Amino acid sequence: MDEGVQKLQHDLSVVEYEAELLLLTRQELVESDKAWNSNREALTALRKIARTSQSSVPMLNEEGTHFINEDSNITCKTCGSHDGSEPLWILGAGGDFFVSLPFHETHMKLEDEQTQLNLTVNKLQSKVKEKTLSLSEKGALADKIGPSILKSLVTLKDNR
Repeated sequence: MDEGVQKLQHDLSVVEYEAELLLLTRQELVESDKAWNSNREALTALRKIARTSQSSVPMLNEEGTHFINEDSNITCKTCGSHDGSEPLWILGAGGDFFVSLPFHETHMKLEDEQTQLNLTVNKLQSKVKEKTLSLSEKGALADKIGPSILKSLVTLKDNR
């Protein structure tokens, strides 16, 4: 095989491989974003149950995680005056079973998961940008293949 054809074939396979990685990363980003939104909705529902919101916390402690109520008791900012030991039924991992967990433990787990999902989504967004830049720098082979050769590749037919 001609050396030019081999180089073209190699360049095409490299671009195709990187494009597949980009598509896989984008799909993973979409799935992580769906999980992030579901988690956000669950946290909002818990705040509605407890009748609190992130902006309705009057006096936060030094860490910003709890507030001091009228009785000078430190209370969780999501639980507020709601009973944190009230059991909630949540769908277990894998979606095969339900688990009863205390209100406070449930929202703490969801908040931890939300933080983790934020990091994951940000990392995936960075990867997508990086891979897109890498592909655009390759120019999708536009600078390596002349327009006439590209046209002949597109219209090429296999008569077997």
